[in-house]
Amino acid sequence: MTSETSSPTSTLTSSLAERDRTLERPRASLAGWTDLDVRAVDTARVLAADAVQRVGNGHPGTAMSLAPAAYLLYQQVMTHDPSDPLWLGRDRFVLSCGHSSLTQYIQLYLAGSGLELDDLQSLRTWGAKTPGHPEVHHTAGVEITTGPLGSGLASAVGMAMGQRRQRGLFDPDAPVGESVFDHTIYVLCSDGDIQEGVSHEACSLAGHQELGNLVVIYDQNQISIEDDTDIAFSEDVAARFRAYGWDVRIVDWRGDHADGSGGHGYIEDVDALFAALEAGKAVTDRPTLIVLRTIIAWPAPTKQDTGGAHGSALGADEVAALKGLLGFDPERSFQVDPAVIAHTRAVADRGQQAHAAWQQRYAGWRTAYPERAALLDRIMSGELPEGIADALPTWAPDAKGVATRAASGAVLTALAGVMPELWGGSADLAESNNTTMKGEPSFIPSDRQTRTWAGGPYGRTLHFGIREFGMGCILNGIALEGLTRPYGGTFLVFSDYMRPAVRLAAIQQVPVTFVWTHDSIGLGEDGPTHQPIEQLAALRAMPGLDVVRPADANETAAAWLTILRQARPAGLALSRQNLPIIDRNEYGSVEGVAKGGYVLADAAADTPLQVVIVATGSEVSLALQARKTLQDKGIGTRIVSMPCREWFADQPSSYRDEVLPPAVRARVSVEAGASQGWREIVGDAGRIIAIDHFGASADAATLFREFGFTPEAVVAAAEESLLTVSGESR
Repeated sequence: MTSETSSPTSTLTSSLAERDRTLERPRASLAGWTDLDVRAVDTARVLAADAVQRVGNGHPGTAMSLAPAAYLLYQQVMTHDPSDPLWLGRDRFVLSCGHSSLTQYIQLYLAGSGLELDDLQSLRTWGAKTPGHPEVHHTAGVEITTGPLGSGLASAVGMAMGQRRQRGLFDPDAPVGESVFDHTIYVLCSDGDIQEGVSHEACSLAGHQELGNLVVIYDQNQISIEDDTDIAFSEDVAARFRAYGWDVRIVDWRGDHADGSGGHGYIEDVDALFAALEAGKAVTDRPTLIVLRTIIAWPAPTKQDTGGAHGSALGADEVAALKGLLGFDPERSFQVDPAVIAHTRAVADRGQQAHAAWQQRYAGWRTAYPERAALLDRIMSGELPEGIADALPTWAPDAKGVATRAASGAVLTALAGVMPELWGGSADLAESNNTTMKGEPSFIPSDRQTRTWAGGPYGRTLHFGIREFGMGCILNGIALEGLTRPYGGTFLVFSDYMRPAVRLAAIQQVPVTFVWTHDSIGLGEDGPTHQPIEQLAALRAMPGLDVVRPADANETAAAWLTILRQARPAGLALSRQNLPIIDRNEYGSVEGVAKGGYVLADAAADTPLQVVIVATGSEVSLALQARKTLQDKGIGTRIVSMPCREWFADQPSSYRDEVLPPAVRARVSVEAGASQGWREIVGDAGRIIAIDHFGASADAATLFREFGFTPEAVVAAAEESLLTVSGESR
């Protein structure tokens, strides 16, 4: 179990017969490392090997070889306070190679950020603070949930963008580096992160945005699960990032000696990495990539530089040999010298001193800018602005109507003046998605402005380019940065491109709003490649995501207000085509939107309720037309608008039964999407009007008619359901 002893540090140099090399110790005279620092790094390596060996699965190799880099970041480079992991003035750390979670957990333990040795011993087990991949809101000191490769790096770009926007909101005139809102986002990423396409999307945009507050260490160990990455990956990553406009630095621990001696061999030149980090932080007009060439699992005698060290326990014999090599007792596990832990936890004192100095400057800022301080206090409390509901536009009844995408754009413009923390944009579809707040400047370096888009580095309108996946991850990073509320738009069908990012938003429960327009076959002539069919059902299958499809302009405004109040991940599915604006004097109040489903029109007073029609979005108007026909036939018909299945499911069963009376078994659902999921609403006797095949290229009216989305089809389905119920009761 826990083993903290004061065993003397043994000889730091040993022969590696397998490699015919001399085991060099980390060089760090510039960084001022002592033997205790070297011992702490070796302790991190051994703890990584022990933790994976104990549980029998995991990723020891990268945590071993990145131990010097992670230690340098946590002990000397990053500004952080282990006693207050949510301190506003802290630097942010993103472990994009989340499979190497021990890289971060061990440093959190050594720094005293809330993890103890028992937590490392519980790695990847039920209830542990140390799950297989880092999880935000689960482990103190973890800023983001990572695991899917590339997503952490892409989200870090969002953090950097969010930091710049926050500075623009609260302290735009402070000299560079002197604002209490200035901090740096540090990232550790791997070959896998760099290979994933989302890294291209986000890092290309980071270079374009000149994000000087982003510093990335790329661990180029050239090993993945299939062993040597040469089997599938041979690009010049440094050249790629230079082409993006990044500041690129190379620190080669596995090749030529950095001191120019011309020797070869593996030397962990910590000073070279330290110098690269300091130089990168000083570059304020470009993000920095440090290509760190390492040997995975160094210095394991036989498993180093192999795919076997990437994702498997090293084995008892290898772990014992590693310990002997580094001067640890091969018979003991989780060995930590008291002198080491006392030394590493001194970083907490340094963090508290930095925090106290920042607090003085922060107090001065609050005094100088009381209105900005009041805005910050409101945002940090999670409160929305007073009067936000009154700021929302409303629409009078209109048969011609308004597209819900246009209504959404009007809502955003109306909110611009009352909710400064709300900002966003589109994946090159601003005019189609209506995601631009009118009159608001673009978020862009001043020299990147165009004839169409004016702005500056503190602007508000985001331009993601044609990068849906990257946009989704960046939105997550902005939200995790903490002080602003982002949204981003594309077509609903292209939510498929960004689905992994949406899933991560749901897992992390970050308040991101995805604006997905062109929500059905109603988009028309672009044809089946652009017409969403299965997307609504697939998105609703995702836990923790609210999928909202409003029926008209006023429902759209109410949906936005509810989304902002809920402060959790949500996706708006909005129409391209105009939808009639429902007369709320004749039909149910739009306030029902917040409950996800509500009675829009009930059976006439002189007819008992016989059938319930549930519809979403553009199909609600069809349901209302069908109701008139059914009522004329003496069939008592209720119309339920259900813009959000998730919100409806959150309501008490008493409310749900009030809206959908269990005794009324004749039901119809109407939605221009896949039928999956609607059976649970309509029951066995109900009918589902849906589309379970791909669309076609034609105008919207033709497509709705040809594919059976008509009032007549709804009436027929209601009558069929009534016949079924009647037949069962005989």
